[in-house]
Amino acid sequence: MPYILHHSPASPFVRMVMVVAHEVGLVDEIECSASVGTPLEPGSMPVAQNPLGKIPTLERPDGPAMFDSRVICRFLDSQASGKLYPEGRIWEVLTLEAMAHGFTEAILAMTYEARLRPEEKQSAEIVEAQWSKAHRAAAQANSRWMSHLSGPIDAAQIALACGLGYADFRHPARDWRSGNEALAEWFARFSERPSMQATQPPEA
Repeated sequence: MPYILHHSPASPFVRMVMVVAHEVGLVDEIECSASVGTPLEPGSMPVAQNPLGKIPTLERPDGPAMFDSRVICRFLDSQASGKLYPEGRIWEVLTLEAMAHGFTEAILAMTYEARLRPEEKQSAEIVEAQWSKAHRAAAQANSRWMSHLSGPIDAAQIALACGLGYADFRHPARDWRSGNEALAEWFARFSERPSMQATQPPEA
């Protein structure tokens, strides 16, 4: 039986899972189930499988559904190659992965502020505070993590690339590349991987 992934092609966290699935050779074992909803209206989000009502959520034939994306990515890697969470640098991988997720969560919060709240209730201060988080994360990736990013592929690199791609997708006017030229060059190269090309979000 295949794994069932509750999925939206626009979600950066779903994309992280799908990139991992491509990289470890399990993409053909995953059946995608479309999920549509928001924090305000769950719609077809998998609330029965995941009480948080979030995607990605992975159903598997031999155990309870799994979430969030970091858990699913590590699970898929353990079922296949085991190369994306190398023990020799596991703490670096987990730390950079956490920073990448924080970057992406900040960009997602900016998106929700614009899309879910009436214009008269939107807070420019909240948006700018979230952007400050994302901007600091990108700057630190550029100044402190380029050696790691230039090494063998791992889950943290995937998470960061998907987050940067989401920033481009939802907030193209925000220039995370400014002052982060090394990170921008790395992202351009990483985005050419077949796994990234196969999982690009739809047109906004």
